[in-house]
Amino acid sequence: MPQLLFIFIYLVQMWYEFAKTVAEEKALEYSKSSGLDVVVVCPSLIFGPILQSTVNGSSLLFINFLKGKRMLVMSYHILYLVDVRDVADALLLVYEKPEASGRYICSSYWIETCDFLGKLKSMYPHFPYPDCPYEAKPYHQLSSEKLKQLGWTYRTIEESIRDNVEDFLEKSLLDVN
Repeated sequence: MPQLLFIFIYLVQMWYEFAKTVAEEKALEYSKSSGLDVVVVCPSLIFGPILQSTVNGSSLLFINFLKGKRMLVMSYHILYLVDVRDVADALLLVYEKPEASGRYICSSYWIETCDFLGKLKSMYPHFPYPDCPYEAKPYHQLSSEKLKQLGWTYRTIEESIRDNVEDFLEKSLLDVN
């Protein structure tokens, strides 16, 4: 891992991201030393229906949007999103395709945080949403082109939002009032 990245992660205490980065680096090192072909899939912010009984970080972020809470992530202005089911499809795809090798970015779309909130409001107007007083443009793009070349496709953002919100409602993680 580049020294500057290590220092940055340490200073902002992004331990989850640090652990993922180190794990990927170690897997690739092991691949070189053992001759084992390692394929890495790096998803962006994952959302969608949940199987577990507890809410994870990305689901909590989504729930907090629906509850009207402003969060630090809103300062990023841009969300890079992928549905959990599309991540599962990507993992199966790279497993089943012998030509799969190296690193794959798995991100369906980027959307401005304000536009994402607008989509939520248009689909579920009865929730209280935080204000979003700014516009932004992505300062870098994530490309899943390599994964698409293997045949990966993904759901629409509307389908992912609908299935995610309906799942939260079904599991009583959100109040309808």
